[in-house]
Amino acid sequence: MKARIKFRKYGVLRFIGHLDVMRFFQKLMRRTDIPIAFTGGYSPHMIMSFASPLGIGLTSDGEYLDIELTAPVDSQEAVKRMNEECVEGIEVLSIRQIPDEKKMTGMTILAGADYLVSVKEGTLPENWKERFSDFMGQKEIRVIKQTKRSEREVDIRPLIYRWEIRGESVFLQLAAGSAENLKPDLVMETFLSESAVPEGAVSFAYHRLEMYADMGEDGKRNLVSLESLGHEMTV
Repeated sequence: MKARIKFRKYGVLRFIGHLDVMRFFQKLMRRTDIPIAFTGGYSPHMIMSFASPLGIGLTSDGEYLDIELTAPVDSQEAVKRMNEECVEGIEVLSIRQIPDEKKMTGMTILAGADYLVSVKEGTLPENWKERFSDFMGQKEIRVIKQTKRSEREVDIRPLIYRWEIRGESVFLQLAAGSAENLKPDLVMETFLSESAVPEGAVSFAYHRLEMYADMGEDGKRNLVSLESLGHEMTV
């Protein structure tokens, strides 16, 4: 039986890395007696995988961890027990049963993510909203995208699914996952560059809101939250 845990990461814990988050949840499973399954062999470890590890410095309301259970749990009771043992900076929002197929893990089906971007330091030009609208109105936004082995010029505009200005912040829905992946900092850094804002004059805070799978057919995108693909458990 597989289950998906949704959690928040906020406050000072935005500065801890993925390995520390993983170790935290391993300890949390033990402390709360969640019947998590282990691998076999001489060095068994808990069966768990994260949909998309969050970068250091980012906060989130929509992180996902898939685990395998040896027995069902009551969703509401399990969430309560886990939050009683959580430290400030991590809050468990839900635990739901998901299909057992390997192809349905969050890591495999991840296709999109929402972000809210706000200024952390510095000041944007007074007409930044008009400039950002013009920036997003381009048919192409070409950037040099670096990988571990090479760099190449790509058009990131098709990877920006939705955007809007929310007060003094920017909402972005971007491609995410193994097939196509776009980080919000690349979008904003490109905007600053094209707006002739001096490098280092403005820095942003990035908050991930949600992660999605694409359940569309015939090439039509239909993003649904990873949480919605599971159902609550009762015992």
